[in-house]
Amino acid sequence: MTATGGLVDRFGRTATDLRVSLTDKCNLRCTYCMPAEGLDWLPSDKLLSNDEIVRLVQVAVTRLGVHEVRFTGGEPLVRRGVLDIVERCAALEPRPQLSITTNALGLARMAAPLADAGLDRVNVSLDTVRQDTFLKLTLRDRLHDVIAGLAAADAAGLRPVKVNAVLMRGVNDDQAPELLRWCLERGYELRFIEQMPLDAQHGWRRDEMVTAAEILDMLSREFDLTDAEEPRGSAPAELFSVNGGPATVGVIASVTRPFCGDCDRVRLTADGQVRNCLFATDESDLRLALRAGATDEEIADRWRAAVAPKLPGHGIDDVTFLQPSRPMSAIGG
Repeated sequence: MTATGGLVDRFGRTATDLRVSLTDKCNLRCTYCMPAEGLDWLPSDKLLSNDEIVRLVQVAVTRLGVHEVRFTGGEPLVRRGVLDIVERCAALEPRPQLSITTNALGLARMAAPLADAGLDRVNVSLDTVRQDTFLKLTLRDRLHDVIAGLAAADAAGLRPVKVNAVLMRGVNDDQAPELLRWCLERGYELRFIEQMPLDAQHGWRRDEMVTAAEILDMLSREFDLTDAEEPRGSAPAELFSVNGGPATVGVIASVTRPFCGDCDRVRLTADGQVRNCLFATDESDLRLALRAGATDEEIADRWRAAVAPKLPGHGIDDVTFLQPSRPMSAIGG
């Protein structure tokens, strides 16, 4: 029997926000994500083609109620054909909102073409504005390229320009106010994210993680923070008005203040696997179905079946919690 409707799980949550990983490759080596030598990348024959990505996005948008699509990685700007993918997804009816999460190394060159292709906005990962700390965190001396990329995105109209930052204890955990001040001066929207157990090295320790409470305490010493008036809804970030607004700062407390009950996200990996949770230990293969000649409705049925058994929460605080075997770079944020 053919199922109908959107991506609804057994707890009544509906996924309308699709994160699509375009590649597992990255040109930085952030220490909380992957080892200095990199990882074994997915073989090219396992990766979805441009046509396959667009077809799956089309199924999600036209049959499953998805209305937001974010392209992730790895680093999505190293994917050949990213402009083609964005342009074709922007032409879908109904048109989804399109964004990209990037380290911005290639954004100075790509921002205007991405905007022309139909991209709506960008999220840029940036954990520090100090050159020495950037080199220590990423093992690359490329801070100037990130700053240029952010400026180019703003100039191209890819707004709001959002900045995602992770604080690492003993590395950049003293720089939260500095980073917020830098973003406020440029009109960027800053979001701090608690470090999650998604590193390839499996070295994450909760007692070493900088918590949301600590971040807010550091910021409150230099800024007047009040709860933002806009409702949070299913957004992962708790928003706070800075010095009376209109500027805000967000904190995504995935570990200490989980928002699983309001989650509306579903993920598609670069090799065509559906993940109904960032921390899922199971995946559902759409690539094989695509290449075996499945119809759009058959693919939609498989997708619904993959989302239906989603767990109530990620379970990081449970003693039975197991970190996913795939790191963030292979899952896509």
